Amino acid sequence: MTALHTMTLQFQNAFLRLTFFLICATALASVSATLLSALGVLPWLSIQAGFGDGTVTDAGMYVQIGLTVLILMLAFYLPANARMMALENNHRKFALNMHDISAAYQMAHAADREGLFMMSSEFDAVKERMAFLRHHPDLQSLEPEILELAAQMSQISHELAETYGDARVNRARTFLQQRQEEIEQFQKRIEEAQVIQNELRQWTHDVEMEESIAKSQLARLRDELFELLPELSAQLQAPPKDKTSKASSVIAMSPPRAAE
Repeated sequence: MTALHTMTLQFQNAFLRLTFFLICATALASVSATLLSALGVLPWLSIQAGFGDGTVTDAGMYVQIGLTVLILMLAFYLPANARMMALENNHRKFALNMHDISAAYQMAHAADREGLFMMSSEFDAVKERMAFLRHHPDLQSLEPEILELAAQMSQISHELAETYGDARVNRARTFLQQRQEEIEQFQKRIEEAQVIQNELRQWTHDVEMEESIAKSQLARLRDELFELLPELSAQLQAPPKDKTSKASSVIAMSPPRAAE
């Protein structure tokens, strides 16, 4: 598309230049012919014309003079058009040159970020960059002035290229990637800890529930046991014939110890 646009602009410029030349030549020829006809050297243009019912005498002369005046007016208008064309061409060339300079500078700056240029002095650094751009396969068609300007721009931004060199940028990216991985691992550990915490909380709750149930069961058993102790005490306090009173008193005292 860019090549087609360039070819279209070139054809337009060539056609405009040809039109300019033809108008100038036609104006010169018309003025010369009219002057020679006025001096009687050449005959006037002969045309049969009429206006209404009558005929116009010497209509060809009037038409020839009118065409000559019209062509002269166009010829006087051409310098303004030529200045507009010159401004458009200059603007187009400026835009094209800026595009070329930008492309060359980007290549030189990328090479500078890779650390290809080692010269320290300003003059040697510019020469080194110009040599690199001159031998680049994509920039061989550019003018030396464009390459020189791009090399100077690259030398001025050398500090920026050194600060944001490829090695430093890659090292920073690697460091940030490692930090990102560490953060992701730490986040996973936090999630695992939260899962374990929830499991322990649920487990503790279950143990407390079971302990509470066991305590309630133990309390109920103790209450039932205390209800049964008076009956057992009454039955055990009846002294049998083959036992002494001392044994009965001992048996009578044993239930409270068991209850405790």
